[in-house]
Amino acid sequence: MKRMNTSPFNIQIGNELTWNARPILFEVMHALEALLDSGETSIIDLRSIPLAQGEEETILSTLGKGEVHARLDILGLSEIYETRYAGVWLVTHYNDDESIVSRFIEITTIPDILRSQAGDMSNALIKLAHELETQEI
Repeated sequence: MKRMNTSPFNIQIGNELTWNARPILFEVMHALEALLDSGETSIIDLRSIPLAQGEEETILSTLGKGEVHARLDILGLSEIYETRYAGVWLVTHYNDDESIVSRFIEITTIPDILRSQAGDMSNALIKLAHELETQEI
């Protein structure tokens, strides 16, 4: 039985531009407008869109970096930063070799990966209550 070698990534070879950078930036703009109008959040998976060499960098440099930056080390390194446009976030996940495995533009007030989970907060409350009961402060 012949096995096909498939890749989850869209890889383009050559120097031909896909002309996708500008439409993606317009999509970000419309998503930010929807977030403001209705609270609707959006995620753009940059690894699922065919981009020629340099187009992702064009998107990232256009969005720039804002004031908020976080690095998480949960099941691998993740880097999250708000772009210079409030409500537009770049979320990048890395493997153990620090190669990018996924990259998303999230249009939201705060990416879900940064939100505290109810179970974690419940455990934190128990720990804090225990510590306050057993220690003199």
